[in-house]
Amino acid sequence: MANRLSQIATRTGDAGTTGLGNNQRVPKNSLRIHAMGDVDELNSHIGLLLCEPMPDGVRILLVEVQHQLFNLGGELSIPGFELLKADAVLALDEALAHHNAALPRLQEFILPAGTRAASQAHICRTVARRAERAVVALGNEEALNDAPRQYLNRLSDLMFVLARVLNRMDGGDDVYWKSERLAQQNAAE
Repeated sequence: MANRLSQIATRTGDAGTTGLGNNQRVPKNSLRIHAMGDVDELNSHIGLLLCEPMPDGVRILLVEVQHQLFNLGGELSIPGFELLKADAVLALDEALAHHNAALPRLQEFILPAGTRAASQAHICRTVARRAERAVVALGNEEALNDAPRQYLNRLSDLMFVLARVLNRMDGGDDVYWKSERLAQQNAAE
């Protein structure tokens, strides 16, 4: 792995390229850099979510997610390297099962709304989906391990579930979409 950053303003990117962890220089608009940037943005949004009140178990889970996203970003920064392990994906599967078990079944689509924490979790969900699309695009061009794509897929699902958990934290509920079709159907019954 390349040396850790000792200074930030290196000016080496002024010509539109950036260095990967293996010292290779690539254009700043390459698919790999897009994927790394989306993962970094996701991690930043989770950091913002962590500023909100939440159950301790959710906080511990999200801090672990941040560490795993850093591993994912590191893996993306070094072509052919593996940092994100399959057990990280399994941990998300277990968290999904745990949190889903405590939630009522969805009867309708929900809006990305409610409490500020839940709304921020929905932002994390959408950024995770974008990061997943970027990793898929990169994987269509270069060989990648499966774990990064799978992790982002599970994480976006988990963020949806956690938004529901956070909306219920103080007795609240989901914000349901008011479907005109369903309203008409219910009125006709």
